[in-house]
Amino acid sequence: MIIGTRLRRRLTQIFGPVIAAAVVAYFAYYTVEGGRGLIALTRLQSEVQQAEVQLAARKAEREALEARVASLRSESLDLDRLDERARDLLNATRSDEVIIELPDSSSAKH
Repeated sequence: MIIGTRLRRRLTQIFGPVIAAAVVAYFAYYTVEGGRGLIALTRLQSEVQQAEVQLAARKAEREALEARVASLRSESLDLDRLDERARDLLNATRSDEVIIELPDSSSAKH
């Protein structure tokens, strides 16, 4: 009987700290590895950083497009430049125009 009480007391002294250590280990593991742990936080921060870079690129693209659209508004449109650009792209001339081609400076021999 005395051996049984001593054994029970020893087991209680051993199992208490072992169970506490297991609970602490469980929570420590999920603090690092869990779905909302430190590793997940690091991954989410890198995703946020990538999204911010993409957002900045899209904002710059949008601003460039808005600037192009603004230049096409009738208040700021230069009709001479528009006519010149359209003729250049379409390779078109009027019948009363004279075209003088100049030699390219890079292909000219000195």
